Amino acid sequence: MRKTPVRVDLCRLRGAGRSCYGSTIILRRTVVTDTATISGRLVSVTLDAASIGQISREVDHERQVAIFDLLEQNSFEPVGAPGGEFSLRLSLVSNRLVLQIFRGDGEPVTTHILSLTPFRRIIRDYYLVCDSYYEAIKVSTPSQIEAIDMGRRALHDEGAQILSDKLSDKILIDKLTARRLFTLIAGLRWKG
Repeated sequence: MRKTPVRVDLCRLRGAGRSCYGSTIILRRTVVTDTATISGRLVSVTLDAASIGQISREVDHERQVAIFDLLEQNSFEPVGAPGGEFSLRLSLVSNRLVLQIFRGDGEPVTTHILSLTPFRRIIRDYYLVCDSYYEAIKVSTPSQIEAIDMGRRALHDEGAQILSDKLSDKILIDKLTARRLFTLIAGLRWKG
């Protein structure tokens, strides 16, 4: 993984015919360009029911689908533990996400703790857009639905990028794995 500069032209983001006083910002973002370098993968994901709490059937179904999608295709390798199969156990402790990683045979590898604060706004906005999307499906035109869905995907990508950046020195993951892991984290729906 490496940090590469990404140029963002603010004038283009504003659209045609709009004035633009800023020019270009350079952002630094983590880029995983070759998933072939990540030889590990997740074979199991469990949620700690005691810390996450009881939920409705619908939310439980959403979580199970997110886990299924994550396990279906992923690239996941803790730094310092190359290759192999890994199990991930997620729990919530004091507004922090605890990621316990084990080898496929159950041998503990490492534990990482992430603050959920950087994800609050993005997940709140993500769920607002998702709710709008589900309402729009009932009454809106296809172009309106498509516009809402584009916004939802952009928020999803932003959340996945934040997650990828937070994990960059701890766990090697590709973009698809970051997206699917973000979906699962968003599906935890913690209070806060």
